[in-house]
Amino acid sequence: MTLPITSWNDPLAQGLFSGLFWSLATIGLYLAAKRLHRRWRRWWLMPLAVTPVLLVIAVLSLHASYRDYIRGTGWLVALLGPAMVAFAVPIYEHRALIRREWPVLAAGMLAGTATAVLSGWGLATVVGLDGAIRLSLLPRSISTPFAMEVSGEIGGIPQLTAIFVVLTGVLGAALGDIVLAWLPLRSALARGALLGVGAHGAGTAKAHMIGREEGSIAGLVMVLVGLMNILVAPVLAQILRHI
Repeated sequence: MTLPITSWNDPLAQGLFSGLFWSLATIGLYLAAKRLHRRWRRWWLMPLAVTPVLLVIAVLSLHASYRDYIRGTGWLVALLGPAMVAFAVPIYEHRALIRREWPVLAAGMLAGTATAVLSGWGLATVVGLDGAIRLSLLPRSISTPFAMEVSGEIGGIPQLTAIFVVLTGVLGAALGDIVLAWLPLRSALARGALLGVGAHGAGTAKAHMIGREEGSIAGLVMVLVGLMNILVAPVLAQILRHI
């Protein structure tokens, strides 16, 4: 019996090859960037900063399109759902801290979220952005799984929001040392919360470099801020529709 041979001109074969190629490219470049950053601790070598740049160069060099790329890596985006559920782990592990410091944590999260949303709205107004682009900018200061969910809820473009999240995280982590040197924050709670609220995942990585306790608090606050934003997103969407 003769087995059928799939031609490379077959759209299905091309789609499978494209998906495998871009998936391996994304994972491989991220691992390479992570190893590079582990060797040279520079903010501009952070995997969140290096990997997207390398992927853009690869896409442009191969004359591919965003549609080709996202078609092959959609399963990686789908993993953001389980990642969001996994964020319940740090909440459980730090439940004693939440019970003890909840007034301070709540005040910090509310202040940080309000500052991020209002500054995003103001920045969009100054540079003349409106519509879905402006709405995509608002959730930039929370972790990617939460930010994309909030963006879709309020009428933004989740994929564009993910880009704003990366830029915010990289810049926030880069400026973290300057801000901490300028502000007289003596407790690990204050230092970790500042980085977790202001720079989400990248800020949490930076906080772990400062200290173990700072890193744990930054991760916890990052998750709590994301959950809070998801809960208030429907209310925020109603308010924005009337502005």
